[in-house]
Amino acid sequence: MNRPVLTRRLSGFGTSIFAEMTALARRHDAINLGQGFPNFDGPEFVKQAAIEAMRGGHNQYSPMPGLPALQQAVADHQKRFYGLSYDPASEITIHAGATEGLCATIAALLDPGDEVVVFEPFYDAYLPGIALAQAEARVVRLAPPEFQLDVAALEAAISTKTRLVLLNSPSNPACSVFTRAELEAIAALALRHDLVVVTDEVYEHIVFEGAHVPIASLPGMRERTVSLSSSGKTFSLTGWKIGWSCAAPPLAAAVRAVHQFVTFAVSTPFQHAVATALATSDAYYTALRDDYRTRRDRLCDGLEAAGFDVRRPAGTYFALADVRPLGFEDDRAFCRHLVETIGVAAIPVSAFVKDGHLRHLVRFAFCKDDATLDEALRRLRKLRR
Repeated sequence: MNRPVLTRRLSGFGTSIFAEMTALARRHDAINLGQGFPNFDGPEFVKQAAIEAMRGGHNQYSPMPGLPALQQAVADHQKRFYGLSYDPASEITIHAGATEGLCATIAALLDPGDEVVVFEPFYDAYLPGIALAQAEARVVRLAPPEFQLDVAALEAAISTKTRLVLLNSPSNPACSVFTRAELEAIAALALRHDLVVVTDEVYEHIVFEGAHVPIASLPGMRERTVSLSSSGKTFSLTGWKIGWSCAAPPLAAAVRAVHQFVTFAVSTPFQHAVATALATSDAYYTALRDDYRTRRDRLCDGLEAAGFDVRRPAGTYFALADVRPLGFEDDRAFCRHLVETIGVAAIPVSAFVKDGHLRHLVRFAFCKDDATLDEALRRLRKLRR
């Protein structure tokens, strides 16, 4: 029996390499610096708020667009940090994580045959989401090691079929942060060609160099941007899957039309807890950034000592390492060797590109406690010897 067309379209998007690395790590009892989730828990006050919501009877469906208290908390967050004003009821939608919000947005705004500009390397959910909408990805490469925008390449990728630009900043896996000048160039092209910009901003509070600038805050962009973020990275609660989108009413209504029939509503007690979390003091957000900067430096110093060529990330909780100084040319072969002989798991960056280039880079996660990072670095030093 032939597989359905959409199943065939989803095959070969790199999911297999993630599954392979995870299975290898378990088989060899390796330290997993590949998958991007903290091995420590989120703040106690947020977990306590979830417990109180459950005990208070908040355990049934929330409204489809989201719990009003969380919609308001997201609106307050956008105003507080970026000066952006959103109407909670008509412009903010709560999702089962940013990935569901992304897929709902792509499905809502694209017709079969439409084109989406994506920047490479890209988060692995982007191309499958585009394929599910039966649209086509137009890839614009960001060149290492800085992964800066080539404005001419972006303009060349835009055609009469282009409907969306999909933007991730701070970027996983590039670990870069788009500058205001780069965002202004993207905005100018979006305005000129009447494009919608969809932004993945889940690492918005984990920025070490420069500043996170939402493209929606630039002139003319609020009405043509769908901004996505979530609680998982900011509050170390990736398993809760509480995300949100912010968009003008026509875009929000389209996104909700899909969201309603994908998840309908998301976890009610966790929404109550995230509403509490977002309202926490500036000191929390500052401490989050400073803590991750310390972890970043701990990992990068150790990777350099092990013989890697490392570019310190401007944002996110990942770092990219060049394996060529250690005598390797193929990232996938290196990652298998790393698990099997050293006992540490990483992710090959070629899993985040369309045509298999960038084979000299691997991605390490530093969202781990000190003991885990120290033991991983102790093992990695064997590479140099």
